[in-house]
Amino acid sequence: MNRSILIVEDEPHIARVLELELQHEGYETALATDGTRALPLALARSWSLIVLDVMLPGCSGLDVLEGYRSGGGESPVLLLTARDVTKDIVQGFELGANDYVTKPFAIEELLVRIRNLIKLTSDKEESDGLLEAADLTLDPKSRKVMRGDCVIELTPTEFELLHYMMKHQGQVLSREQLIGDVWGYAHAGDTNIVDVYVRYLRLKVDKGFSPKLIRTARGVGYSLTPPSV
Repeated sequence: MNRSILIVEDEPHIARVLELELQHEGYETALATDGTRALPLALARSWSLIVLDVMLPGCSGLDVLEGYRSGGGESPVLLLTARDVTKDIVQGFELGANDYVTKPFAIEELLVRIRNLIKLTSDKEESDGLLEAADLTLDPKSRKVMRGDCVIELTPTEFELLHYMMKHQGQVLSREQLIGDVWGYAHAGDTNIVDVYVRYLRLKVDKGFSPKLIRTARGVGYSLTPPSV
């Protein structure tokens, strides 16, 4: 089993703590201290996880993330961000981040997030068959989504949300459940990010098509439900 983690962090103390704690947990680690070195290292192999600081010398963590995803990198990415920098967090999710932790952080929380992300990724790899709902199809291997004869272009986060909803079609999924299982962490507080991404999906998957597949369960959450379900 692959248990390798790439740490991209320029603060020596934080980088060293992460290395020691992750090695103690049984992970193999590699370290990059600036964005310029991080991108080729990230793309050089498959990682269990990449821990990526947003504020880096050379080029930013968000630039590294964008280059990594556009270069075909599929490993889960956990961002380390300054506290309450909402625009960085939102942009990070748009570029394909899977989770984030704000600095300063408790190492115990970070380790739980890392374990959850790696488990979620492993579970997704085990279920990679073509999914269908009415005339909507999703191929987890090629990451191709189609509605009828139309190719639907999705961001990485939109894809993961649609993938999850299609695997659980017909079920009402709460916002908290979606945050936990799609974004990969227990979120105590504002879950508006789910509403935002469901709105994005509706614009791409349902607008201009019939039947409408994404339904709202008022006060609870959402479901993807074809007419026969």
